[in-house]
Amino acid sequence: MAKKSKLPADTNRKAKSIVDIATKGDQPPVDEIKAAAAALGRMGGLKGGKARAASLSPKKRSEIAKKAAAARWAK
Repeated sequence: MAKKSKLPADTNRKAKSIVDIATKGDQPPVDEIKAAAAALGRMGGLKGGKARAASLSPKKRSEIAKKAAAARWAK
C-alpha cells in the first residue's frame, strides 16, 4: 500500500506540493538530503571545539571560563 503524503496547511505550499506530485510522481527524498547535511555538519562540529581549544592560549581560555562562570552565577 502506498503511503499517503501529508500536504502542508499553507495554501501556496499545498499548491506547490500538488504540482510537484503531479509532475514528478513523488516528492523528493528529503530525509536523505537532511541526513547528508547533518553528517557534513557533524564532521566539522567534531573538529571545531578541539581546534579552537588548541589555538587559544591558557590565559585566554581562563578569561573565557571566568566570563562563563560569572554568567552562570549571575542568573
